[in-house]
Amino acid sequence: MPKTINFEEIQNIILSHKDTAVKLKRTTYKDRIKKLNSIVSYLQDRNNEQRLMEAMKIDLGRHTVEVLLSEIGVINNVAKYIKRNLKEWMKNERVATSISLLGASSYIIKEPKGSTLIIAPWNYPLQLGIVPLCYAIAAGNTAVIKPSEYSTATSAYMATMIAQIFDPKEITVVQGAVEETKILLDLPWDHIYFTGSTMVGKIIMKAAAERLSSVTLELGGKSPCIIDKSANIASVAKKLTWGKFLNNGQTCIAPDYVLVPNKMKSSLVAELKKEVKTQLDPKGVGSQANEDYGHIVSDRHHSRCVSLLEDAIQKGAIIITGGEYDAISRFFAPTVLDNVTDDMKIMQEEIFGPILPIIGYTSKEEVINIIDNKPKPLALYIQSKDQKSIAFFLENTTAGGTVINDFMIHYANPHLPFGGVNNSGIGKSHGYYGFQEFTNERAVMRQRFGATSLLHPPFTSRSEKLARILGKWLS
Repeated sequence: MPKTINFEEIQNIILSHKDTAVKLKRTTYKDRIKKLNSIVSYLQDRNNEQRLMEAMKIDLGRHTVEVLLSEIGVINNVAKYIKRNLKEWMKNERVATSISLLGASSYIIKEPKGSTLIIAPWNYPLQLGIVPLCYAIAAGNTAVIKPSEYSTATSAYMATMIAQIFDPKEITVVQGAVEETKILLDLPWDHIYFTGSTMVGKIIMKAAAERLSSVTLELGGKSPCIIDKSANIASVAKKLTWGKFLNNGQTCIAPDYVLVPNKMKSSLVAELKKEVKTQLDPKGVGSQANEDYGHIVSDRHHSRCVSLLEDAIQKGAIIITGGEYDAISRFFAPTVLDNVTDDMKIMQEEIFGPILPIIGYTSKEEVINIIDNKPKPLALYIQSKDQKSIAFFLENTTAGGTVINDFMIHYANPHLPFGGVNNSGIGKSHGYYGFQEFTNERAVMRQRFGATSLLHPPFTSRSEKLARILGKWLS
């Protein structure tokens, strides 16, 4: 168990960070890249890598391949992209000046926001703490990372890692649970970056509003997958099985439910059953015995998945495949449901587990109505070969991001903004957008010569005439 930390200790941390933030403002892109390199080097050390694998196995039952790709690989790629672009990002940006302000020049300074708080979740516990840290470092900020109390082994790993690399007056990990998070939220941060549920996101935003701290909220929601009549069902089922059941469905952009034409539902069901067996039970001994398939993070979250499944079954849902679970090992089989209705909890809450509801439809308008009756999703997936159909779904829906004919791959493109809309998030991250979230874009105007003195009181008829002329040229 991590050492309990009190309000005074946390307050001392942020006070030291406030002092350090002033110094970090003057750091160069080379200084910041050096810090990013230290993170990459730490993770490249085989001993450190092995300890991370062990921690991930304890917390989530993750296979080495998954950890290499979705944790270490993502961090490496983000660091590499930042290093390649940081010099350009940090440059002052010259902008146009209105003709009415003749004699003045305008530009934007990219300065750090200051002391930042990063609250990381448990589902990708290292990556979702370190990636925002990379952007905080790139922008020249200090940072306190609060990892999840559910992924305790990885949280401890992160605390050791950060303590070995950084001065605690600049970057610190504060472990703990709800009490420690409340203490942190009672302090005046310059920016708060939170990844987690919509419910907790509202608490974060309320606390930030009390101190007028800016926020980035990476939330979640019910991300739909739309399949139309032109889609290749076998191909969709293969990708859908991977996208849904990766990390036991504990991914914020995992497809949450599937909308498929009624005439194609039986084909989709058959292909999904086949793919679940091929990908997650290749030896035919059950997915519980498959080392490639992880487990639910905690007893609490496992119970929640069981509750969602039982509620759905009681209200008429039919299990197509899966449905088995074990509370002791926190195993939950990859499960597909049919005959799902809106009165079921599984269609009212983000599932965040290995349960996939299938819903049939007869018209595109019916699809839009189902999606519109729910909060705007973090991701939306369209499986189609018909360009008109794709355009229709894009024009008539809203989502933080959309992938056509695949799942989740937009997260890997640093040129695209990543984030939600309203209930699924506030602010964008990745690439320059991540740097921007931790940056204050400071407007600067320099006056070399000008006629503003002609508009100073006392006013005359000449002042009025000049004001009328300028009024036409203010834009």
